[in-house]
Amino acid sequence: MTQLRHVSLIGAPTDVGAGARGASMGPEAMRVAGLAEALRARGVDVIDRGNLNGPSNPWQPPVDGYRHLDEVVAWNRTVHEAVYAELKTGRMPILLGGDHCLGLGSISAVARHCRDVGKKLRVLWLDAHADFNTSELTPSGNIHGMPVAALCGFGPQALVEIGGKVPAISPKWVRQIGIRSVDEGERRFVHEQDLEVFDMRFIDEMGMRHTMELALATLDDNTHLHVSFDVDFLDPVMAPGVGTTVNGGPTYREAHLCMEMIHDTGRMASMDLVELNPALDVKNQTALVAVDLIESLFGKSTLMRK
Repeated sequence: MTQLRHVSLIGAPTDVGAGARGASMGPEAMRVAGLAEALRARGVDVIDRGNLNGPSNPWQPPVDGYRHLDEVVAWNRTVHEAVYAELKTGRMPILLGGDHCLGLGSISAVARHCRDVGKKLRVLWLDAHADFNTSELTPSGNIHGMPVAALCGFGPQALVEIGGKVPAISPKWVRQIGIRSVDEGERRFVHEQDLEVFDMRFIDEMGMRHTMELALATLDDNTHLHVSFDVDFLDPVMAPGVGTTVNGGPTYREAHLCMEMIHDTGRMASMDLVELNPALDVKNQTALVAVDLIESLFGKSTLMRK
């Protein structure tokens, strides 16, 4: 199977789901770092759809355990429609966030598309965090820590219904990689829902190659692979430009191997790139690393063997 070579970049410049301001500048930082040009150099047809519009960040405390719920719902509905529209035309949407609450709109759109065309969905969640919180489990109320739970049907009605079907996805369709920061209550909830998590302890013990072989197992020609890439997946030594850095992430080579093995499947058909915060970055270093890794998703490799 040949990977889609028609990509649409969709900017979603908001940080309404986050605990720190600045991720709203992420899409522009990725453009400045040369994402479109790098993909075109690899023979990819790239259309930049520009930025979506949505409510500004009111920067208010949580209400009933959810911070900025109305704004988060509005942004995710807009993201859902934009991503769904690209999938209907046969293009690969790459959502440029913005914070990770936007994965709710993006992945619910992918799930809707998969229902339309009769495909199975596999979601790779590359992140330092499980993002499987609810208002009962999180003290912050920041919704960027909740999108996987909301996609699986846990959360307020306005959030879980965005995809038109509740739940939008099953936990069995998700593989989480690089996890190393999980709240206690969230940890119990993850185990209750049987989410498949390859945390950093697993990667340390088994290696990235074995981790990815397991995470990508059972993909077939009828599988739509969605990659949700939170930049804090990476070790902050090379990717300081995120609001929620957690030490001990994958190394540069481990991250590239992860991306190269995703590319080798030929199944990736949509992705999110989220939580890049230029306000916390050093000379756009994190955006440049992200572009480098996305190139590996599209075939750039150090591989010398035939």
